[in-house]
Parts: sequence; C-alpha cells; structure tokens
Amino acid sequence: MTKEIFLIRHASAEEPGNSSMLRDFDRDLTSRGIMESARMGNFLHSKNFKFDAFLSSPAVRAKETAKIISEQLKMDSEAVRIEETLYGGGAGAYLTLINALTEDLSTVAILGHNPDISFFADYLSSTDCGGEMEKATVIVLKFEDLKWEEISGKSGHFKERFTLESIK
Repeated sequence: MTKEIFLIRHASAEEPGNSSMLRDFDRDLTSRGIMESARMGNFLHSKNFKFDAFLSSPAVRAKETAKIISEQLKMDSEAVRIEETLYGGGAGAYLTLINALTEDLSTVAILGHNPDISFFADYLSSTDCGGEMEKATVIVLKFEDLKWEEISGKSGHFKERFTLESIK
C-alpha cells in the first residue's frame, strides 16, 4: 500500500526575546502566523488532501497551527493528536512515531519544528527536499510497498513542497 507523509512546519510565532517570562514552548502564533496557517490549510483543502491522522507537537504554536489547518481541511480539530516527543525529541523521535503507526493509516500529517522536521524530511527522502523548511511549509513524501515500521532513511520519495510563496 502506498503511504504519504505530510511534514508541516508551524507558522510564525512570537519571538522569545529576552524575557524569561516567555518559554519557547509557550510561544503563541502571531496574527501573521494565524493567516499563514489559514492560507496553507485552505490551499491543502483546495487540493482535496485528506489525512488519516494528524500528529502535532505539544508546543503552543504547533497546536495552534494544527488546529487552524485542520479546521480549513474540515477536520474535527479534536482529531489532531498531540505527541509529546515531537517537541525537542529530534529527528529520531519522528521516526519512532512513524514506525509505530498502524497499517490502517495511509496518509499522515506531522506538524513540528525546525531543525528537526527539515532534518527528518532529508533523512527520509531519496532525493533533495529543497533545504530548510520555512514557516508554514509542507513537504510531501511518498512511500511505496512499505509498512510504517519499515520506513527508514532514504526510503521515501520527495513528491511535493508547498511554501507560502509557491501557493500565492
């Protein structure tokens, strides 16, 4: 069975600044980030993309991005599954998560952070994914005749990259 992974980087968030009051984990989306999330979600909806599972980092900016995108896709925002390891767990945490997915899923979205998500895209793809992911970027990878547990380095094929610039 063909499988697809949509790797999504969160949209623009508050800058951490010099304040010790704002932890990185707690940074909200900015108004710009809200608009970026809505634009990307609307674009994905216009292309009729559907996810069997939508996994997100627990960081505030990631959860907010996932909620907005899922709403644009007409998904129940409660369907977004928060995965603790997607925040600060490194690319290895992404792979562990993918390898544990059940075979009834064929299209999965993962929303996370740089640099981990960009490294993970490059790790999985047999071809160049185009470098570091900008905010609200989506990279689609395709896997042929593999179980989730068999997915590993260079086993995927780069299919598409959507940036806010490319979807204008």
